[in-house]
Amino acid sequence: MTSPSSPSARAQPVYLRVKQHVLAQIHSGAWREGDAIPGEETLARSFGVSRMTVNRALRELSDEQIVERVQGSGTYVAQQKYQATLVSIRNIADEIAARGHAHRSELHRLERTRAADALSRRFGLRPNEPLFHSVVVHFENDEPIQVEDRWVNPAVAPDYMTQDFASQTPNAYLMRVAPLQGVSFVIEACPPPPEVAEMLAMAAGDTCLVLRRQTQSQGRVASVAAMWHPASRYQFTGSF
Repeated sequence: MTSPSSPSARAQPVYLRVKQHVLAQIHSGAWREGDAIPGEETLARSFGVSRMTVNRALRELSDEQIVERVQGSGTYVAQQKYQATLVSIRNIADEIAARGHAHRSELHRLERTRAADALSRRFGLRPNEPLFHSVVVHFENDEPIQVEDRWVNPAVAPDYMTQDFASQTPNAYLMRVAPLQGVSFVIEACPPPPEVAEMLAMAAGDTCLVLRRQTQSQGRVASVAAMWHPASRYQFTGSF
C-alpha cells in the first residue's frame, strides 16, 4: 500500500492521494462496510493538507457510493454495490450477437499520446501526462454502426497498446482488467466530424447519436470515450 509520504504518492494530485488511501483501506479489508473512517481533521493532519482537500476526496467517494457521509455523525464505508447502481454497459459485439447478427471491427488508430488540458482535468492528471488513444469502427452485418473514439489511463490498463482489437473490443478488454467502479455519461444528437461521417458511410447533413462516457476503476478515471452512431441506423433503449 502506498503511504501518504512516499515519493509516488507526493507526485499525485493531493486530493487523489487522500482518495486512494481511503480506497486502499477499504479494498484491503482494513475498513469494512459500516465502519467509521477517520474524520476530516485526522486525515488532514495525516496527509499535511487542508480540510478542504480532504473534503473534496470524501465528497467524490460519496458521489461514487463508496462511502456514506452522515450529517453530525461522520463518514462510513458504504455497502458496496458498484454494479447494481450502474446503467448496464454492454459489449457492442454481444449486443450485435444477441440480435443474431455478425459483428466485426476495424482498428483505425492505436497510439500513445499526451493529455491536453481538457483531458488531463477529466482524468485527474497533470497536462502532458501519457494516455492511450484508440479509434475503432464497429460493423453489424458489414454495415458500420459505431465509431468508438476512446482515451485510456495507462495506470489501469498498461497493456492496452498490445491488444488485438480485431479479435476483442476495447470494452471487453477493459471490463476484464479494470473492473467497473463508476460511470457517468451523456447522449446527444449532433453532426459528425468529416472523418467520422466517412467511417460511418454517412451522407452529408446526416446526424449522429453520440454517447460520451467516462468510467472509473481502481479509484481513478479509467477511460473517456465518445461513441458515434448514425441516427438513421441506431437507437438507444433501456428499462428501469
